[in-house]
Amino acid sequence: MKTFNIPDFYRSRIITPIKEFRRKNDKLKRDYAPTLLDFGPVQFLIARHFGFCYGVENAIDIAYKAISENPDKRIFLLSEMIHNPDVNRDLVDRGVRFIMDTKGNQLIAWEELTTEDIVIVPAFGTTVENQNKLSELGINSYVYDTTCPFVEKVWNRAAQIGEKKYSIIVHGKPNHEETRATFSHSKENAPTIVIENMKQAEILAGYMTGSLPANQFFQDFEGQYSDGFNPAEDLQRIGVVNQTTMLASDTQGISDFLKNVMIRHYKLRPEQVEDHFANTRDTLCYATNDNQDATYALLTHEADLVIVAGGYNSSNTSHLVELCEQKFPTYFIESVNKILDKQLIRHFNLHTKEETVTEGYIPDKKPVRIMLTCGASCPDAVVEGILLRLLSFFDEAKPIEEIMLAF
Repeated sequence: MKTFNIPDFYRSRIITPIKEFRRKNDKLKRDYAPTLLDFGPVQFLIARHFGFCYGVENAIDIAYKAISENPDKRIFLLSEMIHNPDVNRDLVDRGVRFIMDTKGNQLIAWEELTTEDIVIVPAFGTTVENQNKLSELGINSYVYDTTCPFVEKVWNRAAQIGEKKYSIIVHGKPNHEETRATFSHSKENAPTIVIENMKQAEILAGYMTGSLPANQFFQDFEGQYSDGFNPAEDLQRIGVVNQTTMLASDTQGISDFLKNVMIRHYKLRPEQVEDHFANTRDTLCYATNDNQDATYALLTHEADLVIVAGGYNSSNTSHLVELCEQKFPTYFIESVNKILDKQLIRHFNLHTKEETVTEGYIPDKKPVRIMLTCGASCPDAVVEGILLRLLSFFDEAKPIEEIMLAF
């Protein structure tokens, strides 16, 4: 696999060696057991897979190359390169400016750009409309295009099944940058609709079978379907692709459900299924799969609490939080700064979409066992900072140098 030039300040003298040790001793990725760091009064269980993935490292490599190669030019990002506040903040500190926010709202007018400006395409990719706009301005959006290869894989898969006259169902969050980009590319080849969850899949099934009136479709899926979408005709042959960072089990469940709706409605024999439902391979990226599988393995162990690090608008990180909070007290934090002291932690509540402060998050017992993981866009250095901050609360803990001898 290709190696990337990642700034040293994103690396960790603790986390990076542990990940490399596990990689060398498990090259086939068959061992999903967490790493145990036993400091005596506190123990850490660290997930087998987490942190920067191939797509994120590729994006960082390209973005910093754009900065170094163009010292005298203005540099812009179409929107956040990845969903990590530390990475985006550092790029801003180096003079990079965002053209849009994560919701697609314009921050800098297109008219302000010139042919001399550098524009970086984020890892989520971008819409066909944005690509065309840049082309009209005389800016080549492919010079510093950080679009994740696994996102492009989804676009290619959608194009393939679209050419076979299937309509495309995109499982994703309608307002997420990646889903907006996938929707834009998919609708170039086929009628396309975005569904966010099983509830929307069940509603869609009503239009597939004709049990719901077709004119109601446009209200139920407002803003989520391509121009000219005809539910009476365009839901007879479908294929499912997804936003790469969704929960694998959710995508599989939705795909299986819609497939069975087709089988029952058209009374299909096994050899007839592909007449109405495309045989799409799973389009989740490998890192999302690895991180989710590692989290499932992590949760088979016992712990007092879980810390999940990452950007609050990170889809893949949010799904890890959802998994962890089903079993243990879970605290979703952006960085070590959210750990106020041994008694107080400021963390993000996925359900209220607000930060909250919890008191007494570390139980008064010995040993305390803490699980640590993070999303695919979170630097190892952030996880190290969190570990060291938590470790500092235990006076009798073994020195980090002693623990690292094993790695």
